[in-house]
Amino acid sequence: MSDELCEVVITAPDRSWLVETCRQLVEAKLASSAHVVHPVTSIYRWDGRVHEAIEARAFLRSRRASVDEIVAYVIPRHPYDVPNVTATAIVGGNPSYLQWVRDATVEV
Repeated sequence: MSDELCEVVITAPDRSWLVETCRQLVEAKLASSAHVVHPVTSIYRWDGRVHEAIEARAFLRSRRASVDEIVAYVIPRHPYDVPNVTATAIVGGNPSYLQWVRDATVEV
């Protein structure tokens, strides 16, 4: 079953910071792996204006039960006032890969 798994997205202004943060989350077994994509063009509304910026974006595979711990880890270290740390349920996929995600992460 994949219902307990998710993909966590984190965006940040600095690729190096995001790579290191993802490495720490994988080392702590809060995520099985991460893909960091850079550059990503972000268009967003902030302080009543529309902005455009180049960011890095990470996609991590994890357990839904670990999301709160991931958020708690990232927010105080993140350079943004309101960082994007969001999760989406994984609803299916390669059973062997999904088992690997379970095996590579800590059961909460």
